Amino acid sequence: MLSASPTKPEILAISISKLNLAHGDVFCDVGCGTGAVSIAASAFADRIYAIDIRDEAIVEAERNFDAAGIRGRVTLIHDEASLAIADLPPLNCAFVGGTRNIEDVLHALCTRVRGRVVVNAARIETTARIIGCMKSLGIFEEVVHVQVSRGYELAGETAFKPVNPVYVVVGSVRGAGCMDI
Repeated sequence: MLSASPTKPEILAISISKLNLAHGDVFCDVGCGTGAVSIAASAFADRIYAIDIRDEAIVEAERNFDAAGIRGRVTLIHDEASLAIADLPPLNCAFVGGTRNIEDVLHALCTRVRGRVVVNAARIETTARIIGCMKSLGIFEEVVHVQVSRGYELAGETAFKPVNPVYVVVGSVRGAGCMDI
């Protein structure tokens, strides 16, 4: 079982929207976990690179890619993301769902991406590090704090229980790349 749960559908919808994916794009999913973001991106992207260092993530993502019928369009990479990114072709956009070595990952993505980089984070300290790194690279655009609540029955009526908030941090790599590489 994976240590983190798949990206929730509401967060996934916002993240995919912020990526500005277009048909024909080459997309990278860093810290792909179950592969949920890659599967959603496959509605647009022609080629997907899904990276995770965890054995159980690779097994689960591969199973989910097969079930979704997209395995032929996905290159699944079992490696440390900051190292694996260097071997990728040019990318139109990238999603980062895992924040392990986030600074190194963002630096590596600046050498490959010409478009949007979207990072999801659950902790405020991690979010602050991501924003700081993106600012130093000259790619920071915005951060969106997303709070979702789910309805449940309470005494015959509907109440809402909040789900942990997520920060969606958006950067954009233009022209020759990032400033601080």
